[in-house]
Amino acid sequence: MKLRLYGGFGEKGRTSLGIESASTRLIIDVGINTNAPRDADWERAYHPAISPADLVAADALIITHAHEDHLGGLGWCLRHGFRGRILMTAETRADMPACLRDYAEPTDAALALAAPIALIAPGEAFAVGDLTITTGRNGHVVGGVWCLVTGEGQRVLYCGDVVPKSSVFAYDAPPPADVVLFDASYGDDDVPPATRAEAVVDWVAAHPRCLLPVPLSGRSLELLALLPPPLALAPGLRDALKAQIADARWLWPGLQAGLAAKLEAAIDWSESESWPDRPLLTHDAMGLGGPAAGHLPRAVRDGVPILFTGHVPAASPAHAIRQAGQADWLRLPTHPTWSENVAIVTASGARLSLGHSCGPAGLRAMAGRLPILDAEARTGDLIAL
Repeated sequence: MKLRLYGGFGEKGRTSLGIESASTRLIIDVGINTNAPRDADWERAYHPAISPADLVAADALIITHAHEDHLGGLGWCLRHGFRGRILMTAETRADMPACLRDYAEPTDAALALAAPIALIAPGEAFAVGDLTITTGRNGHVVGGVWCLVTGEGQRVLYCGDVVPKSSVFAYDAPPPADVVLFDASYGDDDVPPATRAEAVVDWVAAHPRCLLPVPLSGRSLELLALLPPPLALAPGLRDALKAQIADARWLWPGLQAGLAAKLEAAIDWSESESWPDRPLLTHDAMGLGGPAAGHLPRAVRDGVPILFTGHVPAASPAHAIRQAGQADWLRLPTHPTWSENVAIVTASGARLSLGHSCGPAGLRAMAGRLPILDAEARTGDLIAL
């Protein structure tokens, strides 16, 4: 079996992995890189590093969840020759249009939305050629899964984005594996999630009239669960939150009714109104799309406090605002801490691990602390197992 690192290794964004046996080629995730500047090299840097020949040869493509750094390049892959099966959960399929609207070129988005999708469910095994794939809930977002790929006597665990101890989303512990590709988004950061969540609550309490940019899915529900009422919602967020709450199978037991009540208590806000007298959740989280693209400059102009709680790409409006000292940043964890990643890798019994969604400095900081980590693996590498 071979691994082809198509994106997200030694970098944050455009997460994509190829796995191949002697007779089967599988791709998992085809994200885009929101760090890429709009210059002459943009298309190459923005999309996965997959050649047209590899796209034509691929038998199937699995999308683990509907965030741009895992899904945003789907239409681009179709435009460049991919004709295999496309597999994802029903929830990811439902969230796909909103993601592609904000992050894919319009012609690429149209190709992806017109493509046939085969639906998968967490916990069910399925085959792609001579490879067997098992999935489980990733604790990161409704519809999100990790993938265990088995073939030729090898077991490869691709975590994608996982949150083992989410306060909201259910997580299934992965089975043993020989190789683990783990979510290294936070590098060796080991601050407890509860400590970071408390800091966010304290900041909002000190700034009760504020703007909180969030992704449509995932962290938006984490913040709804975390913050006390009253809250206000920008256009589009209520429907997205309602959809996340609707299927209790993706949530920890006992949470659905309370989340629904908090959503019911939130008010809807529109751009024609003055700023609400409470925290306003808007999307996306970076100012690259959605209502936040207009809300962020308005908040800066009106002196409304802004708090970013996730990844801030260098090419985003959020980064420019933060660099200008016009916004604060506190991490609300939606990826694993260092200790959580060590636990995942150790429990797997793997002989080799690779971290994705992390830059070179972060990977090297982990080297030596996890003996089986290949901290030098980079996008474009081919690894024979």
